[in-house]
Amino acid sequence: MESRDVPHAVDVVAPDGSEIRLLPQVPRGSMVHCRLPPGAVSRAVRHRTVDELWYVLRGRGRLWRARDGEAAETPLLPHTAHAIPCGTRFQFRNDGEEPLDIVIVTMPPWPGEDEAERVADHWPPTL
Repeated sequence: MESRDVPHAVDVVAPDGSEIRLLPQVPRGSMVHCRLPPGAVSRAVRHRTVDELWYVLRGRGRLWRARDGEAAETPLLPHTAHAIPCGTRFQFRNDGEEPLDIVIVTMPPWPGEDEAERVADHWPPTL
């Protein structure tokens, strides 16, 4: 059984360019703290084998998702939750003046950097 505080230091930069701080992991899922700095726009990606669930802690921004010929933008606001099923193209941005902080649960656990495949950007990335 593992418990952990959110680290101050960045553990890894995600393939989309966001800052990742590792949190507990179990055999069927992993959890991270994700941060996008003020004004930043991630790179667009899609996951090859994992599903993700996001919960916004603070900040404000937008999430673009596209799948099966449909696309939509959704506000990222504190206390909102979002699903990113495997194969969904997505990109997100921070429209606020404070960091955009998100808890992300990945199922199964994140397998490594090759999991994320670059796709065409919806917005010009800044990272």
